[in-house]
Amino acid sequence: MFKRVIILILDSVGIGAAPDAADYGDSGVNTLANIARSQGGLFLPNLEKMGLGSIAEIAGVRNIQTPIASFGKMAEISKGKDTTSGHWELGGCPTFTSFPVYPKGFPDDIINKFSNLIGRKILGNKVASGTEILEELGEQHMSTGYPIVYTSADSVFQIAAHEEIIPLTELYEMCKIAREKVCIGEHAVGRIIARPFIGIPGNFVRTSNRHDYSLTPPENTVLDIMKAAGFSVTGVGKISDIFANRGITRSISTISNDHGMEVLVGLVKEDTESDLILANLVDFDSKYGHRNDAAGYAKALEKFDEDLARLLQELKQDDLLIITADHGCDPTTPGTDHTREYVPLLVYGKKTSITNLGIRSTFADVAATVAQNFSQQKLAYGTSFLPDIIRGTVNENA
Repeated sequence: MFKRVIILILDSVGIGAAPDAADYGDSGVNTLANIARSQGGLFLPNLEKMGLGSIAEIAGVRNIQTPIASFGKMAEISKGKDTTSGHWELGGCPTFTSFPVYPKGFPDDIINKFSNLIGRKILGNKVASGTEILEELGEQHMSTGYPIVYTSADSVFQIAAHEEIIPLTELYEMCKIAREKVCIGEHAVGRIIARPFIGIPGNFVRTSNRHDYSLTPPENTVLDIMKAAGFSVTGVGKISDIFANRGITRSISTISNDHGMEVLVGLVKEDTESDLILANLVDFDSKYGHRNDAAGYAKALEKFDEDLARLLQELKQDDLLIITADHGCDPTTPGTDHTREYVPLLVYGKKTSITNLGIRSTFADVAATVAQNFSQQKLAYGTSFLPDIIRGTVNENA
């Protein structure tokens, strides 16, 4: 039906507490609605016309009668509320075993093994935010050359190092050691993350040279299936990292939401090779959600909405655009952890019908739709919404 499918993942842009949110300590969360309420409303005219206000009540976003896109929301069946599990489920591979987390830091045997393998002592080994840990230990790191190891409420083993103290190549090698030789078995965290930074004490800044080393999905995702069938799969942002470089035929790194949208608009406008494009916009989560910055999050959403107008304009007649998220990260809540939420689902194409897609039981419906569109094997999880969006009247509002 569609020659090209574009999946745009707004990292952490949840749209209300999932049915099991209380099990995760997340009762009452709603990333979009709570940000809107805290800021006196959001100005999102392009998401509004796509039907965002038809999914949930969001201050400043109207529920219009004739949206240009199909709309709904999706619940997650995977255990946890992690970037990795959310993306894997979008790819058709939910995970039912929670990744390990370390609220008191990593066990001594893990730290000692890592330290011995890299030939250096480490600093930190605690739960901390990325900015706070640099303020606390950055100067000591510069004087000793010891990398800073820390984690969060997510299943991550993060290694921070000043680029002038530990070169990027060495930092990345440390991450590979942690991935392949340390965080294995019962300690197989979802991601090892390189967190390089620059600057001087009191003015440290994390750079765009972050690199994630994810676990490998336990089963084939729709990306693997597409690549094996000879289709071109392009990952924009940290997509390739999250899928452990599997199922990707081309990867394009980005340094911000704005850069990600610039790359994506360029691909949609000029690229004639990609059959499937997946893009992740990480700033919502990393810069605002985890830092409880509701005002910054609101501005980032409004800037994205501005850029969305250019993307919609460049879509071809045979393109299908799917906008969604991987989890929530409500910045109005006391903690800085991800939040267990529904994610929005907006589906737009110039030859689609307009349909209320309702509440989907799994993120894997996205993968099922991609597989059916390209006449590939049916996945074990997910129900395609392709029949819903091609049934009935063609999108006259496109």
